[in-house]
This record gives sequence, structure tokens and C-alpha cells, in this order.
Amino acid sequence: MDSSTNSHIMSQSSHGQSPTTSESSSQPISDLEPTLDTDNTLPTAATLSKIQSFLVLDRTGKSHPFSSLYTGPHVPRRVLIIFVRHFFCGNCQEYLRTLSAAITPESLLRLPISTSIAIVGCGDPGLIDMYASATGCPFEIYADPTRKLYDELGMSKTLALGSRPAYMKKGLFRSSVESVMQGLRQLGSGLVTKAGDQRQIGGEFLFEPLGVMTPGSPFSEREKGLGGDRTQIGDGGSASAGQSVASLDGLPGQEEEFEPKKVTWCHRMRNTRDHAEIPELMEVLGLDQIAEPPKRSEDAKKKEKEDRHSRERWEKALEQRKGAGLSMAAQMSTMKVGAEDESTSPPPVA
Repeated sequence: MDSSTNSHIMSQSSHGQSPTTSESSSQPISDLEPTLDTDNTLPTAATLSKIQSFLVLDRTGKSHPFSSLYTGPHVPRRVLIIFVRHFFCGNCQEYLRTLSAAITPESLLRLPISTSIAIVGCGDPGLIDMYASATGCPFEIYADPTRKLYDELGMSKTLALGSRPAYMKKGLFRSSVESVMQGLRQLGSGLVTKAGDQRQIGGEFLFEPLGVMTPGSPFSEREKGLGGDRTQIGDGGSASAGQSVASLDGLPGQEEEFEPKKVTWCHRMRNTRDHAEIPELMEVLGLDQIAEPPKRSEDAKKKEKEDRHSRERWEKALEQRKGAGLSMAAQMSTMKVGAEDESTSPPPVA
């Protein structure tokens, strides 16, 4: 391995930063760059219209219009799209491990409105399988190596480390070493330098329909006059009704009508460890189970101290919110209560 490749692997994992305080501390760690003052303004209708045709790549390298991730045939009505950093980033990998343990496809299936999650990274699609295996992520993962989506959606670049979030159970050193090892294992594939821009940070964007309508009904029912509530959700822009986009396979000449969507909630990272915490995601998605802190596997000598710090970070995550906007969660809660009332009400008298 030449020195330039070795240097690239090291920079991808550690960014050249040295922590000046213990990883178990809840205090911010000294960074080479300050944490950014990021704006969580919801994307406008113009922005969504511009980016809907931008291409993302799946694990096979096949291209898909970005809009096919959140609207179109066989796509859930609500989709949370999480933009991560480069594919060797241990911080984001920890995030997806914690996310995958707390929010499962099965839990999303129990929601009254179809909901899913998709992941987008900024590296080569050839690393998606490695990334999925390393994180245990059950959700679809895509790549935007051009980073055009990151730019248009207002996600920034920084190497600032920030304070340790509640979703991280591994220490920075261990995470960095594992990232280096992942890079070394890619030497033969030629992908070691294609994980993505190490300075690029991401965020989370929730795409939802303009209104609840009839619970569980497909978009086509709106055209038949069966749609219900058209209440506007959030303040973000939406794509224009009546437009069409390419089907999921991206082939020309196979266009489908799509349900207009808008971003109702979003969060943009301010540093490399600033994803929205899991309790906040569960709240905006409408999941009502209690979010548990990630389980640790430290040796017995350190376990008690580390668990105490982990609990403190998790309690803070339960109270604080990073994102902005208003999702359908409250309306979905009302729908669930109504359904429960109907199931428990006595049968009508003949």
C-alpha cells in the first residue's frame, strides 16, 4: 500500500482530530473546526421540484430518480430519508446500528399510514453492500457520489467532531480503528479512496403527503373522490399535483402518476456526530414505544461508569430536539385512537 492511500484511509476515519477530553464525558471535545450554525428551514417547493429528477445509485450501480425513493408505485406514503457521511464513517455507522435496533421495518408496518426509511450516502455504490453488512441496516441504501442532493438540500461540510451523542456506544478510538480496517479490506476492490467526501455531513428529511386522506387508501382513491382530509402538514414546499415521474426501474416510457409529497420535518447536521437522536426520530414518525439506550459491551471494570454516562446522554436525547417542522404523527395518533374506539365499541342494536 502506498503512502497516499494509507494517508487517505487514516483521514477518512479520524479526520486528523485528537480528542482532548474523555469519550465518556458529556462535554464537547475540542475540534479543529467549530460546530456549524446550521439552518433547519424546510426545503421549498422549488427545491423539491429541482431535485426530484436527480439520480441516486443502488447497490448494483443502477440509477433511480431521487423522487422514486419517496413517491410512486409501491412506495410508502411517508418516507424518512437519512443522508449519511462517507461510507467509512464510524460515527454514522454507529448511528445506523442504533437506529436499526430501535426502529425496525416491523414497527413501521404497525403505523396507520405506510412508512419507511431510506439511506443515502455520498460514496461509490460499490461500497453499499459493505456498509449494509457493517451496520446491520435493514433499509434500502443508495449513493449520491456527485453530492448534488446534499448541496441542494443545504447540507454542509465540516470536520468538527462535536460532543458525543447518545446513539454512539463505541468510543472514538475503537470506531476509528474499525473504519481504517474497513478501508484496508477494500484495497483489492479499488474502492478504498471512493467512500465519499470526508468533509460532507448529512441530515434527515421526512417526506409526507399533503394530507392524511382516507387511512390506508392508495393515492388513486383521491382521483375517485374517496380522499378525505386534505389538511396541509408542515410548512415545507411540495411537488405539484398531476406531475408524473419515472417508475422505480427508471426506464423511459413507463411513467406513473405520483402522490404529491412535501418535507414536513428536517434536520441538518452541524458536525460529524450530529444526526437527530433516535427518540426524536421515533417521535416524528409516530412510534409510541419507549426508545431504549443502545446496549454496551464494555468490560466489567468500565461498564458501570460507561453505563452511567450513556444513560445521561440518552436522558438528554429524550428531552432535546434538533430538527424543525411538524409531521403527521399527531394526526396518526388520533387515527389509532379512533380505530381502537371502534374495535371496543358494542355492536349496533338490530
